[in-house]
Amino acid sequence: MKKIEKLFEHLNLIYYEYDAATHSFILDRSYSNEHVFEELIKITYILSKYNISFFVDENKSLVLNKKNSFSSKIKRIICSFTENIKNNSLNIYVLNDKKVKWAKNLPVIKIERINTTLDIASYDALIFTSKSAVHTLNSYNKEWKSKPLYVIAPQTAKVASNLGGKIKFVSKEKHGNEFAAELIPLLKNKKVLYIRGSKVVSDLVETLNANEVVCDEAIVYQTVCVEFKKKIKLPKKSVIIFSSPSTIECFLKNATWDESYKAVSIGNTTQKYFPSYITPIVADTPSLDSCVKKAIELLSKK
Repeated sequence: MKKIEKLFEHLNLIYYEYDAATHSFILDRSYSNEHVFEELIKITYILSKYNISFFVDENKSLVLNKKNSFSSKIKRIICSFTENIKNNSLNIYVLNDKKVKWAKNLPVIKIERINTTLDIASYDALIFTSKSAVHTLNSYNKEWKSKPLYVIAPQTAKVASNLGGKIKFVSKEKHGNEFAAELIPLLKNKKVLYIRGSKVVSDLVETLNANEVVCDEAIVYQTVCVEFKKKIKLPKKSVIIFSSPSTIECFLKNATWDESYKAVSIGNTTQKYFPSYITPIVADTPSLDSCVKKAIELLSKK
C-alpha cells in the first residue's frame, strides 16, 4: 500500500495535518466551519476505501489504528492527560498573541493597518503569504472574497477560508521564491494582486512579472515593535519561537539573550535573520504548532 502521505496528498488538506509519529490526522480546533467537515468526509472516505481502521480521539483528531479497541482509546486518553500535565509546565514562548497549545504568549510585535484603495474587480486572482494580510484586508474591504486565492501555507489558507475566501491553491513551500515558481504555470497570462505587509523577504512580484504573469502589489499593513517599559527577563532554559524576522528584531530590542535560551525558527527564511550568537532550530513545517513540537523535542533531550 502507498504511504499514508501519498494517499492524501491530492486533497491539499489545511485543517487536518498528518502526524507520522502518532499515526494521526490532527485537527486544528481553532476553526470550526463547513470546510472542516468537508475535509473530514474526504479523509474518512479514503480510509474506508483502503480498509484502514481509525477512531476519533478526545481532540476530534483521527487516529489510525489496526485494532480499533476500547483499551487502546483509554490508553491514549491517559497518555494525553499525562502529556498535558508535563508540557503545560514547560517554558515555551510564542512572540505574538496566537494561542498555541503548551506555549505561553509574549507579544513583541503588533500590526498597524495601512488603508489602501484597491480595485480588486480588475484582477483575476489574489495572492497572500501571511495571515496578517488576510485579517487586515478583511477589516476594511470584503470584495477580496469574490476572487480565487493563491496562498503560501495551510495556516494562511485556514484564515482566508474561515473568513469566506475561495481557496484555489495552497502551497506547502516555506519561502516566497519557491511559491512564486509554483505560481508561474498556474497564473500565466493572468493579472493578479499580491496583498502584503510593508516588508517582504522574497522576489515573488519580480519573478511573476518576468514570467508572463502581470502581478501588482498592495501594502495593507506594517509590523511594529511593542515597546516594553522594562527589559524582558524569561526563565533560564526557555525555548523562544520566532515566526518572522520582525519577531527577532523586536524581541532583541526588549530583551538580553541568555546563553541558556533555545531558539526555534518557523522556517529557513526567518533563520537567516538571526544574529551570529543565536543558532536556531528550524521547525519541520511552517506553523506555530510545529514550532512548539520542536521546542518540546529540545526540552525533552535535556
